[in-house]
Amino acid sequence: MNVCIVGDGLTSLSLAKNLIKKKINVHIYQQKKINRQPTNRTIGISRKNFEFFNKDIEPFKKMNAWEINKIEIFSEKIKSGKILNFEKKNNSLFYMIKNDQLYRLLNNKLSKSKFFKKIFIKENNFYQKILKDKKYDLIINCDPFNHLAKKYFYKKIEKDYANLAYTVILKHEKLNNKTASQVFTKFGPIAFLPISNTETSIVCSLDVKNYKYNKKEILDLIKKYNLKLKIKKFLKLESFKLQSASLRNYYYKNILMFGDSLHKIHPLAGQGFNMTIRDINTLSDIIQNKIDLGMTLDTLIFDEFEKKSKHVNFIFSSAIDFIYEFFNFDKKNKNESLSKVLKLLGKNKKLNSLIVKYADNGLSI
Repeated sequence: MNVCIVGDGLTSLSLAKNLIKKKINVHIYQQKKINRQPTNRTIGISRKNFEFFNKDIEPFKKMNAWEINKIEIFSEKIKSGKILNFEKKNNSLFYMIKNDQLYRLLNNKLSKSKFFKKIFIKENNFYQKILKDKKYDLIINCDPFNHLAKKYFYKKIEKDYANLAYTVILKHEKLNNKTASQVFTKFGPIAFLPISNTETSIVCSLDVKNYKYNKKEILDLIKKYNLKLKIKKFLKLESFKLQSASLRNYYYKNILMFGDSLHKIHPLAGQGFNMTIRDINTLSDIIQNKIDLGMTLDTLIFDEFEKKSKHVNFIFSSAIDFIYEFFNFDKKNKNESLSKVLKLLGKNKKLNSLIVKYADNGLSI
């Protein structure tokens, strides 16, 4: 079987690595002139997804993942600060990984496989040609901006948050750095995500509809709401727009959209790439079941994938959007009532446990 994956990001490489384990021939197509700039961006992978990734995609070395065993949520409205606290006894909650490290790991492993090939797109008519020549049984598109996406997958539910996410890694004095924290401020949420005992990744999501922040103001905000780190220096500050999107149709003929092309969500809960890993898990199970039964791998796979994933992904995305709107409303509301109610709910151990399971497993609780 031959599969074409369009796009050259973490989603494409992760999916390709899973498929070649099944001895499926995979060709990744990417734009010829891609200047991959080094990035300070990081991703968090939930415990269950981490286990799947290690088993069915690529094992992580210890140096590639940093274990987080506790999450603390703060609001500047509450005098005591902390409104929620999540931890799982004798278990990690999630793992932090640097984007660049994961990309290099996957790219290097794939380059050594006889089932894999990376091809640069040279012809202007590439997309028309790939659909006509029937060279591939399945086409999986991970690029939301190319010709395939614009022509066949333009129907979607979109939302512009009018926010920018600013990301930076800060170096600090050494400490036992296993607790992630998020502070909901009047400017927006600021997440402190440990990646080692001397480094922490920051994601600062700010409303830029009526005010544009400069670099100094952003770093000053991080310093202001920093709870425990003795900062030595900041690395490169990066930013990206925050939007959500959900496709109405997952596939067209033998083309399946995948990753951020299917669903894009606000990063405040750190669930974007986790949704993609769950999708890889679902698609992998469907394909493996067909292989085990000796069945042809055709576009019926995409139909089954959409039926299993679409409603789950939409509900999960809507839940993340609700969380954003809840804290956005609380931010505009001058009294402390909503934060106090959330703090009270957070003391309920069963509810706390359910939230941890939801973040770890998605809707498959």
